[in-house]
Amino acid sequence: MIAPAPTRQPARTDLSALKFNQVTVVFVTLLAVILTVPALTLVLGAAMLIGAVTPDLSPMRAAYRLLGPALGLKPEIVEEDPRAHHFAQGVGGSFLLASATFTLAGLPIVGAVLGVIVIALAVLNLSQKICVGCVMYFQYRRLRYQLLKR
Repeated sequence: MIAPAPTRQPARTDLSALKFNQVTVVFVTLLAVILTVPALTLVLGAAMLIGAVTPDLSPMRAAYRLLGPALGLKPEIVEEDPRAHHFAQGVGGSFLLASATFTLAGLPIVGAVLGVIVIALAVLNLSQKICVGCVMYFQYRRLRYQLLKR
């Protein structure tokens, strides 16, 4: 007897968690840039990269689960593959680590510019629902498909 193929659950994304992350990124990065505190962008960037690589261990997800209910946030689950958002989070985390590195290396203007780019992209996503990192992810997938199909 042949066992039935396992049914695959659709990928799901919590839109409230994404909004929480974006607001956190905007405020923490803004504070870091205004006060020139690279430790904030270093910690936030590392937390974002951890979440991008291993979402189950994400410090941002843990913060959302801890603080979300206290802030009145409720999960808004949609059937959407989260990989594009993880990629975008990795890009943002990389920019924040670069921001901290440049600031610590004595180039605070470069660090501030990288931080402001992250803020601008997070605000764009929050206000217009345009995720530039997600677009990058899909372009990467498209290019990869085109290169590997030959």
